[in-house]
Amino acid sequence: MVTSRLHPLNGRIKLRHLLAFLEVARLKSVVKAAALLGLSQPAVSKTVQELEDVLGATLFEPNRRPMILTGPGEVFFRYAAASVTALKQGVSMVGDDGANTDIAFSVGALPTVSAHVLPRALAEVAARYGAMRPRVVTGPNDVLMSQLRLGDLDLVIGRMPDPETMRGFAFEHLYSERIALVVGPHHPLLTSPPFDMAKVAEYQWLLPPPGSVISSTVERYLIAHALRPTAGVIETVSDAFARNYLRLTDGIWFISEGVVAEDVGTGWLATLPAETADTLGPVGLMTQIDTVLPLPAQLLAVALRELVARRAPGKAQRG
Repeated sequence: MVTSRLHPLNGRIKLRHLLAFLEVARLKSVVKAAALLGLSQPAVSKTVQELEDVLGATLFEPNRRPMILTGPGEVFFRYAAASVTALKQGVSMVGDDGANTDIAFSVGALPTVSAHVLPRALAEVAARYGAMRPRVVTGPNDVLMSQLRLGDLDLVIGRMPDPETMRGFAFEHLYSERIALVVGPHHPLLTSPPFDMAKVAEYQWLLPPPGSVISSTVERYLIAHALRPTAGVIETVSDAFARNYLRLTDGIWFISEGVVAEDVGTGWLATLPAETADTLGPVGLMTQIDTVLPLPAQLLAVALRELVARRAPGKAQRG
């Protein structure tokens, strides 16, 4: 009978090799990886070269900019990312003398869920299973995905980013939502029916900046409706700023409906009756491929699925 034998891990592979490799692969740039890691560009290049020498394989396509993984590089990327995540989880489990490690977990939330869906799900988890110690992190999509890749977050909840960003991650679709044109409760376009889409261009816009998760969707929508700003644009990812700015001006905020669901429900803000079905996008759970979630994070995922199932018979949601 033939049996397989595991080869011992090469002791020359250090954590610094894995971290440098993962960031270069994610950012497709030695320069950007060096800036993120706080190292010099030559140091990062040397570290990646050392790793290739140890593995006896070329991990990146030669003379390619941006940096592109080879076939062996893609394979090693999956295992390296999973191993770094597992290591960080292990360190967390034995840290602080193991106190409360059974209830600690971390979740990244984009604004589309942090204002509406996530608070309800966390409240249900706490009510069912007692006190927990979740760490909720919000921020730009690229930052959250980077933290997820390195194991600083257990899962991220929000709109599905572009396919390139999703490399190495799994996505579980929860529901879909559209972009809304949000205004203050006394906006002139609310009180002068019938609604004329062309008049949207007469007011200042609040738009997601380039690189944010919905920026390309909003841009396509504006192009499709031949809309160009004539009263100025403010780019922002700050929900607090946008909410209060709309109370002071007649601006129009292009944002995912889930972000403002509570505000619209209470009358603090309102949505224009614009047709935005073509901006419908998937919202769901993002995790690392081949990584087992800590039990508390699994409980949160269950609560989210149940909450979404109760909200509507289908998965397309408005707010």
